[in-house]
Amino acid sequence: MGFIEEGRQLVQDFVAPEIRALQVRIEAVEKKLDGLESQMDKRFDAIDRRIDSMDLRMERNQSQIMDSLHRVENYH
Repeated sequence: MGFIEEGRQLVQDFVAPEIRALQVRIEAVEKKLDGLESQMDKRFDAIDRRIDSMDLRMERNQSQIMDSLHRVENYH
């Protein structure tokens, strides 16, 4: 029984604290990743808004071009 108890004590004294330290580091990395994910979401949202804005301008420009073409066509 002494060998088993010594093994348990060894795990408690050396392995368990290392596992806890690793868990703390993993939690810190996860928090940092969450923050980066939030920043990326904001940037993608901004890009989506810019694309939508550009689409609207392109539609207006296309409409103006088509109107101009129709006027030229009707003029001739």
